[in-house]
Amino acid sequence: MTVQHIQCKACFAHGEKDVRVEDRELQLGEHDVLVKVERGGICGSDIHYYFHGRAGMSILKNPMVIGHEFAGIVEQAPKDSGLAIGQRVAVNPSQPCNCCPMCLSGKQNQCPTMKFMGSAQFNPHVNGGFSEYIVASVAQCIPYANHVSPKIMAFSEPLAVAIHAVNIAGSLVGKRVLVTGSGPIGCLIMAAALNSGASEIVATDMSERCRELAIEMGASLALDPTDEKAVGQYKENKGYFDVVFEASGAASAVASTVEFTKPTGTVVQVGMGGESGKLPAFSDVS
Repeated sequence: MTVQHIQCKACFAHGEKDVRVEDRELQLGEHDVLVKVERGGICGSDIHYYFHGRAGMSILKNPMVIGHEFAGIVEQAPKDSGLAIGQRVAVNPSQPCNCCPMCLSGKQNQCPTMKFMGSAQFNPHVNGGFSEYIVASVAQCIPYANHVSPKIMAFSEPLAVAIHAVNIAGSLVGKRVLVTGSGPIGCLIMAAALNSGASEIVATDMSERCRELAIEMGASLALDPTDEKAVGQYKENKGYFDVVFEASGAASAVASTVEFTKPTGTVVQVGMGGESGKLPAFSDVS
């Protein structure tokens, strides 16, 4: 098997507040795709790696190339891959094993040994996309039309998260929806929920700027969650919303979701925080 050795520069996280642009060597196999990275998005996990040297339970033990939201141009690809040189692709950072029962049943997202680009979950870590070039499998490369801006396609991974969350919730046609946390994922959930037929979308966030963006992305109302007078009305009569998407990961927001959800409603937990929240389920059972 022929292997090419390719030199490039990449952004490595070495530890807490220690990020360096350094040289790296890529190994490109005969069945691999070489992608020149055009654009990347900074996820909350990337910020956590920078500030804390960890993202949740994933702790940096060795230098790692961060970044898992990115798009680029195919530089090299196998002849039978269906990918053309110069073709723009969004890169799926997920690397399932494709041989376990979950993968074989079409549920690759539940693969127990899932590797993820730009993640320190496993050691050795899996390098990410903040690099001049990356090596990916054919299955990871999702072609898109050249008239679409790479700036937009850098959001394809978080948008996929939002669409998946909305799909899990079931039909939103005519439903009242609350989204707690109006960061990038929360705002994308609002857009997806609006596109899926939600009749009312209320957003919460402590940041005024995030609340402004929530309105732009489809929310009919955006509230400060610390304003009890404003949000309290939605807790009356055992909750107002048919579906609540929790997208902040904040323990206080996680704990409050049930209070806002009407009986027989649905809560979709999307955000992941460092501190676990408690669901007051029994207080709402009567």
